Amino acid sequence: MPGTLLAISDLHVGHAANREHLTALTPDDPEDWLIVAGDVAERADDVEWALGTLAERYATVVWAPGNHELWTPRNDPDQRRGEERYLHLVDVCRRLGVHTPEDPYPVWRGEGGPVQLVPLFLLYDYSFRPDGASTKDEALEIAYRSGIICTDEYLLHPDPYPTRDDWCRARLAYSEERLAARGSDLPTVLINHWPLVREPTRVLRYPEFAQWCGTDRTADWHLKYDAAAVVYGHLHIPRTTVYDGVRFEEVSVGYPREWKSRGGPALPRPVFPAARS
Repeated sequence: MPGTLLAISDLHVGHAANREHLTALTPDDPEDWLIVAGDVAERADDVEWALGTLAERYATVVWAPGNHELWTPRNDPDQRRGEERYLHLVDVCRRLGVHTPEDPYPVWRGEGGPVQLVPLFLLYDYSFRPDGASTKDEALEIAYRSGIICTDEYLLHPDPYPTRDDWCRARLAYSEERLAARGSDLPTVLINHWPLVREPTRVLRYPEFAQWCGTDRTADWHLKYDAAAVVYGHLHIPRTTVYDGVRFEEVSVGYPREWKSRGGPALPRPVFPAARS
């Protein structure tokens, strides 16, 4: 099978420069697959436009949601909240032919394969706490005191769950059940917007923000589920790291003010075959 398995995240096409970047993305090979690891946009119509554009160009597109897709901003005509919003976006993806965390896991059979691609939607549970915090309330107090507050606290509604961490626990249980029943002994590529391990958050400029970046409960998933690679975004720190011998790819584009300082927006990163270092 020809082609490359590529990955990108944090496209944030609500920014004009990022929208132009996505418009210019084209595969080198018509058989290229593209993983999109969340934060496509805030408005539902922008998410649909962006994923539809990519689905027309790439042979297969696999999407895992980020926090921004789940926001309910006031300027969005679609005011769905929480799980209803997520399931609406799943329906949109299915119309577009885009794979989601609710669908059968596709298998990449090109170079580096076969591997089973596992898009995940897990959220976070405030367990990546700053020093001095032993509870969620203490972690949030430190964040509010420092002025480092994730916009999720205002726009990401967990309905019908009482809290975002309750929704996270439900998604963890659901995802573990699906993974246990995946019916394959193939290695996986685990795809989640938030990092599965805490180590990548250690380089954040504001450590208080880590509590919105994942959950300790996935710390061993790259081993437990035989990951050949892990793809994530959210941190806007594109890089390759290795934990326990497993390659982790942070594939975010980020905001224009961030990528302009790096000389330009990130292109989709090869997952298989892996880019030569």
